[in-house]
Amino acid sequence: MEDHGRSPFDQDGTTGSGTEEADEVRRFWTRLGLPGLVDVHTHFMPERVLRKVWDYFDGLGPLTGGIEWPITYRAEEDQRAALLRDFGVRAFTAMLYPHKPGMARWLNDWAVDFARRTPGTLHTATLFPEPDVRAYVGEAVEAGARVFKAHVQVGAYDPADERLDGAWGLLAEARVPVVIHCGSGPAPGKHTGPEPIARVLARHPRLRLIVAHMGMPEYEDFLDLAERYEQVRLDTTMAFTDFTERLAPFPRRALPRLTHLADRVLLGSDFPNIPYPYLHQLRALERLDLGDDWLRMVCHDNGARLFGV
Repeated sequence: MEDHGRSPFDQDGTTGSGTEEADEVRRFWTRLGLPGLVDVHTHFMPERVLRKVWDYFDGLGPLTGGIEWPITYRAEEDQRAALLRDFGVRAFTAMLYPHKPGMARWLNDWAVDFARRTPGTLHTATLFPEPDVRAYVGEAVEAGARVFKAHVQVGAYDPADERLDGAWGLLAEARVPVVIHCGSGPAPGKHTGPEPIARVLARHPRLRLIVAHMGMPEYEDFLDLAERYEQVRLDTTMAFTDFTERLAPFPRRALPRLTHLADRVLLGSDFPNIPYPYLHQLRALERLDLGDDWLRMVCHDNGARLFGV
């Protein structure tokens, strides 16, 4: 078992071992001949919302599977963003999501300001099935949103809900990617799993969906969707790490399929809400032994091409 070490932040919020970890992360991508990393799954949201998310993890809530889940990068927003830049992450997202109606538009307004004041961020927006969803999704696209986040598990909604149909169509037409947590890990929801999102794709086959967490734990079902729809991608968020392999191991028989889909697998981390250092996600990908070309595509080139970095 790999030694995950301690948080790179001291109790006062300043970087402790962060410099050492940043050096190791930089060595990782420098060895590959890359200019840095592109991470499509990092979380930034209004501080009071993020603190509630952390409280939920601390309380071993049912959506986390009741698993002990220490937050490795518990620090102020500017310190977290600075650490990603220290790691050499050239572009990262502000994955934010509502859990009830009337919340998404407010989150999107916050995200406009965050994108303006945070170098390196890909302007992120979100959505929820409600009467005005198509209107505010259109407003977010007009405001420059480059990626959307949808969270079927937390939002407890059917992604094929007819109220979302116009929004999916708009995003497909605008070619704006959507990172969607639709797999049933770490705990299943009423509308998680491959079937609901397959109904969305049947209606909107050009929708640029990025399936979070490689679709954990229904990995092979979501690989099937990626092979069926050329605009479906998967992100590596928490997949292949020691933490996840204990809970929902990726089937070894499916590894060759990752090489066939090499141009549609994207680096995701879940920073800062991860129970281990950022470096461990990179090493977990490296130890798959799928080759340096695969690592280069996943850790940088695929994301850079998709978002024009």
